[in-house]
Amino acid sequence: MKKIIYIPILALSLVGSVSSCDLDAPAQSTMNASLIYSEYSMAEAAVMAIHQSFGETNSYRGRYLPYYGINSDVEWINGLEASGINDGGKNDLATYNAQPSNSQMNTDNNAYAKFYEGIERANKAIEGIRAYGDIEHDADMAQLLGEALTLRAVIYLDLIKGWGDVPARFEPITSETMYLPRADRDVIYKQLLADLQEAEGYVYWPNASTITQTVERVNKAFVKGLRARIALYAGGYSQRADGIRLSNDPELDRTAMYTIARDECLDVIAQYPNLSTFAFKDNFVNLCQDVVAAGNESIWEIPFSEGRGRVLYTLGVLHEAKDQYTQQNKGGVNGPLPTLFYDYDVDDVRRNITCAPFKWSKPVNGRSPQTMEDVKRWNFGKLRYEWMNRIVTSTNDDGVNWQYMRLADIYLMAAEAINELEGPAGAAQYMQAVLERALPADKVSTYMNTAKASKDAFFDAIVEQRALEFAGESLRKADLIRWNLLKTKLDEAKTKMKQLARREGKYAQLPENVYYYQTTLSDVEASAFLETIPTGAYTSVESIDGMTDIFVIYGLNYGDTDEVGDDLLSQGYSEKKWLNTDNLEDSKIDVLYVNNPDENQYWPIWQYFIDTSNGMLTND
Repeated sequence: MKKIIYIPILALSLVGSVSSCDLDAPAQSTMNASLIYSEYSMAEAAVMAIHQSFGETNSYRGRYLPYYGINSDVEWINGLEASGINDGGKNDLATYNAQPSNSQMNTDNNAYAKFYEGIERANKAIEGIRAYGDIEHDADMAQLLGEALTLRAVIYLDLIKGWGDVPARFEPITSETMYLPRADRDVIYKQLLADLQEAEGYVYWPNASTITQTVERVNKAFVKGLRARIALYAGGYSQRADGIRLSNDPELDRTAMYTIARDECLDVIAQYPNLSTFAFKDNFVNLCQDVVAAGNESIWEIPFSEGRGRVLYTLGVLHEAKDQYTQQNKGGVNGPLPTLFYDYDVDDVRRNITCAPFKWSKPVNGRSPQTMEDVKRWNFGKLRYEWMNRIVTSTNDDGVNWQYMRLADIYLMAAEAINELEGPAGAAQYMQAVLERALPADKVSTYMNTAKASKDAFFDAIVEQRALEFAGESLRKADLIRWNLLKTKLDEAKTKMKQLARREGKYAQLPENVYYYQTTLSDVEASAFLETIPTGAYTSVESIDGMTDIFVIYGLNYGDTDEVGDDLLSQGYSEKKWLNTDNLEDSKIDVLYVNNPDENQYWPIWQYFIDTSNGMLTND
C-alpha cells in the first residue's frame, strides 16, 4: 500500500508569515507555542509540516528535481534541440543559460520561495522545541529537534547547490530580519555542519525506534551521510565572486572536511551489512514499489503521497499511452547521454538497469509493446512504471519518493575521503564493495589493481564510478563542480558523442544499425524463447497477468556486427539506423550547454525576489 503523508491543519498553522496557495490555516497567534511544542503529537505535526514545502507544485516536485543536475556529462533533457525553441524556459535551466526572468522560475511561489518557506517552518519548530520540548528527558522529542535541524540542512544545501550564496536565516523572521542580503556560503556550510553534529546526538539509528522504521523519517545514518556530503562540498571547488576556487576559511580546510566525511561515512558503514549484499536492481524496484522500510540500501527519501511527486514522470522509462503497466502516459523527460551505455563494461549489471534504449509505444490489440528509442533519446531505466504495484492516480504525479541518499553513496564518499587523506590502500575496500555487486570477480580484481596504482589513479576511478553508479540521481553536476571538472567533463562528453555518431575512436567497431525483436508470450513460453536470443543481447523482460513482454536488441555491444544482424532479419527481427550524424546531430550535441558552465554554475536569484528585496539582493 502506498504511504500517505499526513500534514495536520494544526501543523500548518505554525508557519506564520509565509505565503502559499496551498495553506488555509489560522495564524500562529491563535495557538499557544508552549502547549504545541511541549506535547509530542503536536510538535511532531509541526516538524512533519516542513515536508509540505518539498511537495508543492513549484518546489522540489515540479521545478528543482526536474532541472537541477541536468545537464552533466552523463545526463540531459531529452527534448533539447538546436532549433532555438525555448520550451517555456525549461531548457535554459539545464543548459547553463538561466536568466533572472526565467518563465519557469520567476514567480512568487517557485522552488526558491518554497525552500525558504520550509526553512521558516523548520526555524519555528527548532525554536519551539528548544524552548518547550524537554529534550533532555524525552528522547522522542529530541528526535524531532534532530529532524527539524536535518530537514533545514537539506534545504540549505540544495539552495547553495542551486543559487550559490543565499540569505542565511537560522531564526524565525522578525520585522528586523525581513530583508537580508546574500551570505557567504561558507557561513552557511559551517552552521549546517554544526547543526548536523548536534542532530546526531538526538536522532535514532534506523530501526532503533518505531519512528525510524521508515526511510521517510530522518535517522542517524542519514544525518551522518548528509554531514559527510556537505563536508565534501564545503571542502571542494565552486564558482565564487572572484572565480572558481576552494574556500579561504581555515575552518573549512580541505583536510578537515575530508576527515569529517571519512569519519561520518565509516560510522554509517559499521551499522549496515556490506553493500554487496544489496542487489543494485532491488534498490530501484523497492523505490518504485513504495518499500520504505529502513535497513535496506535506501538511507532517506523525500516522501511524496500518491498525488504528489513527478519522479517517474521526469526520470522513468517513457510510456506513450496509458497501458497494461500504468495509467499515466509519461516518463522520459530526462535521460542518459547516448554515450553512457558504452562507458559500462558489457558485464556491468548497472548498464541495462540505468540505460534503457526503448520506450513503450501506443497499444496494439489492446496492449502496448516496447519499441526502439532514437540514439539521441535514451531513457533512464532505474525508475519504471512497469515495476510499480499500484495504479497511478494523477495526470502528472506518480507519488514515487525521491531517494535523496543511498548506501552506495556512503561507500564511495568514504573511498574518496580516505584516498584523499591516506591514499588508495585504505580506500580500496569501499570502492570494491560497490564493484562486487556490479561486475564479475575477475573484472573487479583487474579494475581495482589499476585504481590502486596511485592516489591520482584512484581519484580518476572515483570520478568514473560515481558516474556509473549514480547517473540519473542528480548527484553528478554537484560532484563535477566540487572537483573543478564541470566544463572539462562536459566538453569530453560533447567530443565522445560526436565520435559515437561517426563511429570513431573507441566506437569505431560498433555496428551502424541495431536489430530488435518484440514479442508477448505466456510466462511458460517466454522462458523457452529467452534461450534462443543472441548471447549478450540487450533484453527487457516484464510480466503482468500471466503474460510476458520481451524486447531484444542486438547491435549495442562491442563485437556485435551488422553481418550477424542481417541474419537476424530472417528470424523476424527489425532493423533501425542507429549510429550516424543524421540521428545524433552535432547541433543537438552542442546544446548540452549554451554558455560556459564554469561561469554559470548557479542559477540567478529570480527577478521577482530581487525586486521585492528592498534593495538587499543582487545578481552580481
